[in-house]
Amino acid sequence: MMMTPTIDHELLRTFVAIVDQGGFTSAAQVVNRTQSAVSMQMKRLEEDVIQRPLFVRQHRQLLLTSEGHTLLSYARKILSLQGEALTLLRQPDMVGRVRLGVPDDYVMRFLPGILKTFSQAWPLVDVDVHCAPSSMLSQQPLGSLDLIIMTREIGDEVGTVLRREATVWVSAESHSTHLQTPVPLALFEAPCFCRRHACHALDRADRAYRIAYSSPSLATLQAVVGAGLAVSAWMRSLVTSDMQILGEPEGFPELPESSIVLLRTASKPSPIIDSLAEHIVEGFRL
Repeated sequence: MMMTPTIDHELLRTFVAIVDQGGFTSAAQVVNRTQSAVSMQMKRLEEDVIQRPLFVRQHRQLLLTSEGHTLLSYARKILSLQGEALTLLRQPDMVGRVRLGVPDDYVMRFLPGILKTFSQAWPLVDVDVHCAPSSMLSQQPLGSLDLIIMTREIGDEVGTVLRREATVWVSAESHSTHLQTPVPLALFEAPCFCRRHACHALDRADRAYRIAYSSPSLATLQAVVGAGLAVSAWMRSLVTSDMQILGEPEGFPELPESSIVLLRTASKPSPIIDSLAEHIVEGFRL
């Protein structure tokens, strides 16, 4: 019976490292081998296993041949499947589902990086993301979510404080909306303490305003502000490059800080939930 040819996964791992690092020297550090050992591995892969050249040098650059491109696609799949298999066999308890509640304020800014690293660590765990304002998330039925990220006032924190941030006034960089009287505001729907603080601050400063736009969605408020239609107030980390921060010189009083907290609501111990919570804490440090 004819044996099916195989490729040593260590050869594939080194091959992928060379492509990703752009050379043998950098790849050697990644796979923890000497450069000569990496060279010998590739010689074996090219001459004994594939029997085709995988690399070609052009103007001091290391490029893939057509066979190299074909192998790279398969190599990534093989190594990924191997990782999933090992995760399943070594950590059978890390297979399942975790339910995360989060305001859309943080979805684009923080969540992509957090979910990416979590997925790389535990590829067989599914994450259900439920987006809603903090005021609604705090009122979710017990047990409906496992973890909740929400914004709280200073002194009213529950759970783990992920970070504290200044709340700032923002308007479009290229517009003078903030000079209008009364100034048009785009604020989160009530009940929202950011909305309350913003209105109280302008009342105390005797600054005329009108709430021109109201929405539970940060994306909607960003679109309105970006179009030069209104001024808003949200956390400093959510300010985009096309916006300007307003302050006392422009007639906008200082606003209090807010806290972003992580609340664990699951009643039973779970390594899946513990792991995602750790990734969230780390993600909000960046």
